[in-house]
Amino acid sequence: MRLLLLFTCLLLYLPVKAQDTGNAAREEQKRLIYFADKADTPFTTSEPLQFLSPKAVERRKRQNITVTPRDLPVNPAYVAALQEASATVWYTSRWFNAAVVQCTDEQLQALEELPFVLRTQSLNRVASPTGTSTQGTALQSIAAASTTSNAPYWPALNPSDYGPAFHQADMLGVDELHADGYTGAGMTIAVLDAGFPGVPTIAAFAHLFERNQLAGTFDFVRKQEDVFTADAHGTAVLSTMAAYAPGSMVGTAYGANYLLLRTEDAATEHNIEEINWLLAAEFADSAGADVINSSLGYTLFDAPSQSYTYQDMDGNTSLISKAADFAAATGMLVVTSAGNEGNKSWQYVSAPADADSVLAVGAVDSLGVKAAFSSFGPTADGRIKPDVAAMGQAVYFILPNGSLARGNGTSFSGPIVAGFAATVWQANPFRTNMELIELLRQSGSNATNPDNSIGYGIPNYRRTLTASPGAATGEELYITNPVRQDPVILYLGQDWLQQAIEVQVLDATGKQMFRQSIVLAQKEQPLKLEPQHLGNGLYLCRIRSGNRVATLRFVKL
Repeated sequence: MRLLLLFTCLLLYLPVKAQDTGNAAREEQKRLIYFADKADTPFTTSEPLQFLSPKAVERRKRQNITVTPRDLPVNPAYVAALQEASATVWYTSRWFNAAVVQCTDEQLQALEELPFVLRTQSLNRVASPTGTSTQGTALQSIAAASTTSNAPYWPALNPSDYGPAFHQADMLGVDELHADGYTGAGMTIAVLDAGFPGVPTIAAFAHLFERNQLAGTFDFVRKQEDVFTADAHGTAVLSTMAAYAPGSMVGTAYGANYLLLRTEDAATEHNIEEINWLLAAEFADSAGADVINSSLGYTLFDAPSQSYTYQDMDGNTSLISKAADFAAATGMLVVTSAGNEGNKSWQYVSAPADADSVLAVGAVDSLGVKAAFSSFGPTADGRIKPDVAAMGQAVYFILPNGSLARGNGTSFSGPIVAGFAATVWQANPFRTNMELIELLRQSGSNATNPDNSIGYGIPNYRRTLTASPGAATGEELYITNPVRQDPVILYLGQDWLQQAIEVQVLDATGKQMFRQSIVLAQKEQPLKLEPQHLGNGLYLCRIRSGNRVATLRFVKL
């Protein structure tokens, strides 16, 4: 049985075509050729702009992540040698130090004899490519587009503007995020999926084109820039984040930029799709993406590709889980659907939801009760999964013809959270991706008693303002809320008290109402803030200690 797209309603799948096993030695397949090293490469970690966009470099700097040899492109001389050996080179992978080639078994034997080839792996049988665009050309266009500024103004929304999708957003407090001015603007979300038909013509996506929020596209299955074909699963997934059609449907991060990357061939299931995912993640990294959303999961494959077992769901075995952790190591937040196997024989999360550095998302119904189909944890090595959960049962989304539909799947709870996370990150720009994951966990409805059903529970914007991303390690940070006539009490953990602290109180428009610098004479004591008289309403308390910055919210009654 195949775990393909984590989507259970309304989309049809093509049947798998039988493979001709005759003449196997002469049949061209895609192979992964691992190189032994990156010796004598013309690229260097001291000049990352040779292979990364300014936005990608800035994301690393912001999170104190250094550029490493793993980030370097493969040695071009090795690629040239593969081509001289008559192999068709499709792509190269920086993180795996490898190339995807198309060749026969006989040609593969010759490649394996090259001195710089470490090992090889067959990925699938494949027809010749139909596209003509190159990965490099598309990356240049994406890197340029990602620097375009968004139009800054978005009209205020009412609950009715979200249409029937209001509850799936309100469950996370997304409507309050939007009301506070956070729409995902300036963030870039890479959506890795199976196709995006209808997107250019659907009114709910018009703003992506009008405001230059579509940062780029690439189809890694067909090797072309056009992704607006194939399976409509990606269109449905995208709508839960990016839709903006007030009165009909509004997504969780309609102000964000989007990279639409096709990695999944819905007609078959082979290891090549894991490598497509790897390549797309590297692509997203180079283009400066902040968040990856992946509503895909892998366990079983068509022959001759080798399937995984539950014991392989340890976060370190599958190709795609390795790729997901490498993506997280660059500072991107990787959000992936947990899987739809909870009421099936497999039962557990799939890859890459088992990776230890990703945010795996399970599904609940409208009442917050775990959906029966949502996959369980733990991972094979005993870690809690999923990490969090969101509405994934009877979720509203948009079809390629522009109409609304309802469906079930962690394919929907995942992107709902991905858009939410991108918007929360916009509100907390100094967080690292790992701090953001911990912040979302600690804001979950099940944070005090996480389990392998819904993880840390349903995260919520209101709780992120008082939750500590370091609570698990004692790094506490919270504020009294609501506040009446008493002073505002701010509690700080040990790590916040190493340097002088500056506190600002802002109103909901961002206007500074109060500012205070504090040098503590005694450690680990609550701070009593006595700002000038505050009227009733919502306020933000911004705390800075050295390089640490956090913003908490409180209400004055």
